[in-house]
Amino acid sequence: MADTTITKVDSQHSPKGPDGEKYLASGVHVSMRMWENEQPGEPKEASASAYETVGYVLKGRAELHLEGQKVILEPGNSWVVPKGASHTYKILEEFSAVEATTPPAQAHGRDDK
Repeated sequence: MADTTITKVDSQHSPKGPDGEKYLASGVHVSMRMWENEQPGEPKEASASAYETVGYVLKGRAELHLEGQKVILEPGNSWVVPKGASHTYKILEEFSAVEATTPPAQAHGRDDK
């Protein structure tokens, strides 16, 4: 029989990751995290992740730099960062977004720097 367990996560009590992200619900194959009220500033070093990321902007504006491309992310926009793609974000206005990663970013040290 397949797993039929419900998991509920209250974001007020979510653990935080190494960059301040809140870890939300996580399954075997996909997990969610939230970035809240990220402040404007210079982009971090570009990195490539061992997982695919899809995201959705709740508020604010940011630039996504990915493999020589640049897009502006605004409320209502969603995006994809393929597994292994070199990328970084530059926050332009106080920014909040939800992301899903597959496989889960926080499992097996995938999110470790």
